[in-house]
Amino acid sequence: MAIPTLLGVAVIVFVLIRVAPGDPIAMMVSGEATPDDIAKLRALYGLDRSISAQFLIFLKQLLHGDFGVSISLHQDVLRVVLERLPATLELAFTALLLAVVLGVSLALTSVYWRGRWEEVAADSVSAIALAIPEFLWALMLILAFSVLLPIFPISGRIDPVNAAVFHTQFYLIESLVTGQFGLAGELLQHLALPAVALALPLTAVIARVLKSSLLDAVSQEYILLARAEGFSPFYVLIRHALPNALIPTVTITGVHFTLLIGGTVLVELIFAYPGIGNMLYSAAINRDLPLMQGITIVFALIFVVLNILIDLSYAAINPRVRQ
Repeated sequence: MAIPTLLGVAVIVFVLIRVAPGDPIAMMVSGEATPDDIAKLRALYGLDRSISAQFLIFLKQLLHGDFGVSISLHQDVLRVVLERLPATLELAFTALLLAVVLGVSLALTSVYWRGRWEEVAADSVSAIALAIPEFLWALMLILAFSVLLPIFPISGRIDPVNAAVFHTQFYLIESLVTGQFGLAGELLQHLALPAVALALPLTAVIARVLKSSLLDAVSQEYILLARAEGFSPFYVLIRHALPNALIPTVTITGVHFTLLIGGTVLVELIFAYPGIGNMLYSAAINRDLPLMQGITIVFALIFVVLNILIDLSYAAINPRVRQ
């Protein structure tokens, strides 16, 4: 289904971008531009052809890995997208890691101490985290930890005065691999608030889905048998119930992770974080059609790849699926 999915995305993106109001050429030229200048620019970017001809050219270029040239940046679209993508991936995966750790912890707490105040506290935290959207969490975190308590930086990916030289765009991973832990700490300081803002709503989703699955698992006969054999309740919960409750959680986490990558747009804007979401906003403002198309296709490709990996992970999680 990967190929027809990507083809469908390409069709929808191409059509929606072109029916949206605004003329990218008109935004490029000054008031002194002549009709001949405008016509030359339209021909340069292929906007003088029919919609069907533009679409066929677009598909042909995609098949050859050519995403076109950005109208606003005047650079190869694929190259500029791949330059910004690592920043967004580091942000998204950091948020995912936080969400998984917090969500699993809340679910285990809620099930292990079922019927006690700990369950009420865990459920309350989940409800609050889910009720507030990412952008509002971002604003509150800035107010709390950058204004009232100036602990974390308010914007950017790294301090502009830092003269560190990176060989890849994966700054955090590179600094950890090369042992530059001081630099990694600085990067994590800039990453902390946007990652937490993205992670909190996903934390609530993971906690709720996993709790429901765990409650169903602990009522099964094999759990009662394990308890009868003398294993501690916590061991039974972790060793027997958790692996069987993970598949629905992994599914919903994978789906929400792809939404999380798309949801970085507002958070990246608020924190002036130089990722692909920030670039997508700029492309939309400037009516940069090739850049918007390229970013959306890359998002769709990430979505497809993640869903394939999620399907493959079922066998690693549950032996019954392997069999």
